[in-house]
Amino acid sequence: MELKTIFMAFFIITTLVSFAYPSFGQEDVDDEPLVNPGPEMDAVVAISPASQEFNMYMLENLPPKFTTYLETCMDKMRPIFRRCNEDIIEEILTKKPVSRECCMKVVKAGKECYVEIRKLMFRFYQLKRFASQVSIRTNEVWDRCSAEVENSSSSPR
Repeated sequence: MELKTIFMAFFIITTLVSFAYPSFGQEDVDDEPLVNPGPEMDAVVAISPASQEFNMYMLENLPPKFTTYLETCMDKMRPIFRRCNEDIIEEILTKKPVSRECCMKVVKAGKECYVEIRKLMFRFYQLKRFASQVSIRTNEVWDRCSAEVENSSSSPR
């Protein structure tokens, strides 16, 4: 009887602790990159003829209003949109930070533009397998960039 009581008490305490601190038994995978930098990242963004067809079909079937909106967003980041876009995708996937210059362009374009462009980018064939995993990281990049730009604009020159 005494052993049964001790076992039940241990079981109840363990259960309560696991509800209070669910991360005790889990590895924190958010800190790991989704893709390793270098050749693995190059392989992710490589375009094959089939993926190019998929991407073109997807772009052609976007609503015209949405396409115009995205073009306006991209214009806000010119002339370095392409480089910054690639760098942002790389930060999301590998955790390699983008430059301050790109952060400034991202913040200038605004969060709504930034989020919609990210959603579009992760619909492309090469990146769509990561779409379900990048939401938090997309927001982390925005938060880091907006904090960096805010700190640099509020600091005395």
